Amino acid sequence: MPLAEHLRELRNRLVKSVLAILAGTIVAAFFYDQLLDLLTGPWERAIDNLRDSGQPVKAELTFPGIAEPFTFALKISLVAGLVVSSPVWLYQIWSFIVPALHRNERRWSLLFSAIAGPLFIVGFVTGYYVLPKGIELLISFTPEGVANLNSLSDYLSFVLRILLVFAVAFEIPLFVILLNGMGAVSAKQLAGARAWIIVGTFVFAAVATPSTDPITMLFLALPMTVLFLVAELVAFLVDRRRAKRDAEVGLVGVSDDEASEIRIERDVRDDMPSPLDDDDTGGSRPAP
Repeated sequence: MPLAEHLRELRNRLVKSVLAILAGTIVAAFFYDQLLDLLTGPWERAIDNLRDSGQPVKAELTFPGIAEPFTFALKISLVAGLVVSSPVWLYQIWSFIVPALHRNERRWSLLFSAIAGPLFIVGFVTGYYVLPKGIELLISFTPEGVANLNSLSDYLSFVLRILLVFAVAFEIPLFVILLNGMGAVSAKQLAGARAWIIVGTFVFAAVATPSTDPITMLFLALPMTVLFLVAELVAFLVDRRRAKRDAEVGLVGVSDDEASEIRIERDVRDDMPSPLDDDDTGGSRPAP
């Protein structure tokens, strides 16, 4: 396909994606109250838990300006529109890329999408579930007699950032499997570095989670550890299958950068004199 055709196809798919996002945003605007309740649910539960424990809490979600309610309604509707229309614009991206992929690459891409999507959703839901505990701990540091006022826009950014951290963290074991499939990492290497990887997982969870309590950290670190162990098991099975295949074709013990042996079989006729070869007298010898 010429470059101009590629550009026209890209334009058409971008237009379809934008229209889908716009339609999803308009539909989400009609459910603004339900979306607001879903967003502020972790905040309300955190405040109720603090008050039930007997701690005096002065914390509110506010709008700092006159136009802020309208701007916030657009933001939350747009975020919901992106989520609702994601099957459409993801399909447009896939349809634009897939013609350039080989059949094997398409199969691996579909497998990656089939696994990455559910893992992303599970991480997103897990982050939403542990969010009230993190908010509860953070607000508990507010000194007595001081009101904790938070802009809804800042609160939305905070929630989305934490949910994305959980969602992306759940994708890390999948990338480990992909690296193993490409031959960049072996199951033996993963097993040797298992202790350091688990320690690094807990350090990452402690830094990435919004609070400093161990419960929130464990909610992120433990699933990541289990997923890594599953990824290590998958890598072991892949390496065993690869070793069996190499044994069948005689590639056991052969390094990836080792030159292959080239067998040269010369024909008997190659040793026969050519009719065009000159004889000793300078003339041409007749053909045998």
